Amino acid sequence: MTSPTTGPTITAKTSLPRLLLLLSATTGLVDAASVLGLGKVFTANMTGNVVFLGFAAAGTPGFKVVPAVLALLAFMVGAWGAGRLARAHTDRPLRRWLIRAAVVEAGLLWVAAAISTRIDVAAQAPEIAVLSVIALTGFAMGLRNATVRALKVPDLTTTVLTLTITGIAADMAGRVSPNFARRLAAVLSIFLGAALGAALLLRVGLAVPLALAGAVVLGATLLFARDPGSAQPHRP
Repeated sequence: MTSPTTGPTITAKTSLPRLLLLLSATTGLVDAASVLGLGKVFTANMTGNVVFLGFAAAGTPGFKVVPAVLALLAFMVGAWGAGRLARAHTDRPLRRWLIRAAVVEAGLLWVAAAISTRIDVAAQAPEIAVLSVIALTGFAMGLRNATVRALKVPDLTTTVLTLTITGIAADMAGRVSPNFARRLAAVLSIFLGAALGAALLLRVGLAVPLALAGAVVLGATLLFARDPGSAQPHRP
């Protein structure tokens, strides 16, 4: 069932929420790679990135303006591209739109992973490689964020947790919300992704969490495409 104003209705039989939880875990992987491996810059979480940019603008040691601005611009370009992609797939099967978005996102993450093999994390060199990975991952996560935004699934933005955590706490004042489990799962997904990403970066290298994130994005989306609900039309 669909609604022309709210997009696809998510039924109990649809695997879309599970897909979004897996994508949330990849946010943790990407942010672990960017913050720990690319010099204190977020490429998935723009709230944190704006804060880092403020630190850099004030001259705080360890924070730089150029990487933060580049991440913001790349994210916005990716979101713009996702908007065009979503409109181009209006009234077409949901799976077709999401698979195309996932192929682009995974491809960008894999290219970023390949480039990151040249980066000396401790020295943050060569600078062009660092900036290239920031731009590629920022674009990929902007594409993702705008795509998920168009799906309008409550409490599963895959990249931002502030309102999700607010909902968990606020609902404790009354009856337990039916969305409590989903909200908690979203928080745990990003936490586990970040922990895994940090462990991989420290033990194996910067390329591995990025490559894994791309694989999860594409693999999870292809699994979702097997769900009959993915054949319903996409209506932004």
